[in-house]
Amino acid sequence: MLIIKELKKSFSDAGTPLLNNLSLNTRKGESISIQGASGCGKSTLLSLIAGFEKPDSGDILVNNLSIVNSGSNLKKIDNFRKENLGIVFQSFNLFDCFNAWDNIAFTARLKGNVDKDYQLALMKQLGILSLAQHPISSLSGGEQQRCAIARALVHRPALVLADEPTGNLDEATSDTVSDLLFETCRHTNTTLVVVTHSNEVAVKADRALQLHQGVLERANIDNATLTTAR
Repeated sequence: MLIIKELKKSFSDAGTPLLNNLSLNTRKGESISIQGASGCGKSTLLSLIAGFEKPDSGDILVNNLSIVNSGSNLKKIDNFRKENLGIVFQSFNLFDCFNAWDNIAFTARLKGNVDKDYQLALMKQLGILSLAQHPISSLSGGEQQRCAIARALVHRPALVLADEPTGNLDEATSDTVSDLLFETCRHTNTTLVVVTHSNEVAVKADRALQLHQGVLERANIDNATLTTAR
């Protein structure tokens, strides 16, 4: 579903590339967690998958569509995102001028496939249906992140990218919200890639990986210690 082939990305002419022949193959509906040291390229990888940045070489395919070969055609990239991607940002990126309902409906309206019944079902599953008409600024951090998750899913994307989705939440709220993120994606058969610093979040994925020296490696998470399994 998401296929990454020998991806390279560097931000200087000297030294080891940030991403070095990185490859990944996922199944539809599979969840992947990615951990790694600060600055190792985790957020850069998500930006490349989303088409916000271009790799030096390699390819990225989502539903057999090559993001890299779309080149610098901004309309193609924008259409790719609208048709295929949902993004959950660490900082929520919600609109203060909208209520919860309109924030969640935003991506579906961009795509032109608003389905009120589906949005109602998502909001009910995420426990925020009663907040539909509330100003977004009146909601707690956990409630806002649930809105962000609903917004990422409401247009039925093939792939959801989540960058530290619980980074701004307390431990108890983080556990609840991450459970909802993984459960909702499984329920909707949506492929999920989560970048996280949290072992507790990472272990909930179908596959836990570590970004190390420019490549993805299988990770063992044991007693809150992440070790690389080679």
